[in-house]
Parts: sequence; C-alpha cells; structure tokens
Amino acid sequence: QVQLVESGGGLVQAGGSLRLSCAASGGTFTAYAMGWFRQAPGKEREFVAAISRTTGNTVYADSMKGRFTISRDNAKNTVYLQMNSLKPEDTAVYYCSGERTYCTSCYFSKADTFHYWGQGTQVTVSS
Repeated sequence: QVQLVESGGGLVQAGGSLRLSCAASGGTFTAYAMGWFRQAPGKEREFVAAISRTTGNTVYADSMKGRFTISRDNAKNTVYLQMNSLKPEDTAVYYCSGERTYCTSCYFSKADTFHYWGQGTQVTVSS
C-alpha cells in the first residue's frame, strides 16, 4: 500500500503563492488516482482538486478553479498542488489522498472514496 507525505506548506500573504508536494512510496504510484483536500478549524474536510492515474484528467472545486493547479510527475512519484492568488479563507491543513483504481482516466472528488491519506501540511494565508 502507498504512503503519502506532504510538504510545502507555510505562511504566505494574501495574493501570494505556494506549491504543495505529496511524495508517494511503498506502492505503484501510477496505479493511484490522487487528490487534495483541506480542512479548516471547525469545518469539515473539503475537496480541492483531483487527478487521474495517467491521462492527466483533472477536476477542481469551484472556488479553486483558475487559482489552483493539480499535477503529477509519475517518474518522481509525486503529486503537486500549485496555489496562486491565495486568500485568507484558503487557510487550512491540506491533505494529499490516493485511491487505487483500474481506471486510467478517472478522478475522485469524495473523501470517502480515498483509502490513503497523508498527515497534512498547514497553509496559513495572512491578510
């Protein structure tokens, strides 16, 4: 089974950018569709973006479209989340997720679908 480790979080001013990384190990990375979720204090975990195994199909939450970009480098076993034009409301712990699937073009946006999760990385956006 795959292990996921996020990095790249931190403190940034509103309007700034961050790139989160999620390194996978212990499994065949290309067998997994990947996703990013976030959870702010006192709120439920929220879908951010997802990407398919190998075709590069992506999906985004409406509030992230045009600002966030998910990508993956299968040679490096890593999925990324480029976040631009950050807002204070983007402050949350960001989690990487993975789900093994036979479908090469499928992506998933529901947290319950994912069996594998990283430990999370904190993103704080100051106003």
